[in-house]
Amino acid sequence: MTVTALVSGGKDSIYSAYLADTQGRTVDELVVLRPADPESMMYHTPNLDLVALQAEAWGKSYRSVEVPGHDEPSELAALEQAMAGRSGWVVAGAIASSYQWARLLAVADRVGRPVYTPLWRKDPGRVVREEISAGLDIRLVHLAAEPLSDELLGLRLDAATLAEIESRSARVRTTNVAGEGGEYESLVVDAPFFRSRIELDRVERQVDGSVSRLRVHDAHLVPKSGTAGS
Repeated sequence: MTVTALVSGGKDSIYSAYLADTQGRTVDELVVLRPADPESMMYHTPNLDLVALQAEAWGKSYRSVEVPGHDEPSELAALEQAMAGRSGWVVAGAIASSYQWARLLAVADRVGRPVYTPLWRKDPGRVVREEISAGLDIRLVHLAAEPLSDELLGLRLDAATLAEIESRSARVRTTNVAGEGGEYESLVVDAPFFRSRIELDRVERQVDGSVSRLRVHDAHLVPKSGTAGS
């Protein structure tokens, strides 16, 4: 039996895998789906190469599954490929996207695997506060909503940054503060359950109108104090 966590490198999928670990569904592998379509409705796309480092830092096995097409059938076929051939839970970080949720459940049903989504339908602000309280070092790497201007790019999503996002959502335009509607994407570079932290060596800032991205070109693991090799 294999517990598979579908992980993008962002806060919700990493935190959901952590919750599975602590609630009796110990995750065996982190699986990243790599869409050819940068505008995929189904999958996160920024900085997917970093998931391999997250898996190594966490001591989990890692698999990468390519999503070659630019249409829904291709995306769902890749998801089925990622889940097929094993039994056990599939863990995902969905919060509110009915589009992703319905398709994940349909594919999981076809391959006979149960789905665990511990964040599903939780209040977005509560989810982010839980992730921050759990000690995740979360960086904002993609901003695509009017209130989230590029000076936030690369910042750590801590209590102060969350308060700023909530303030802008109230004053400028309503924004899902967990980024569930694509308002922002994140990258987890450290967590208490990681043996090493991810050091970002070379990054590129890209700003195109209201959309800004932090593209990581090089990164490496740094052992934390008290871990082997430190």
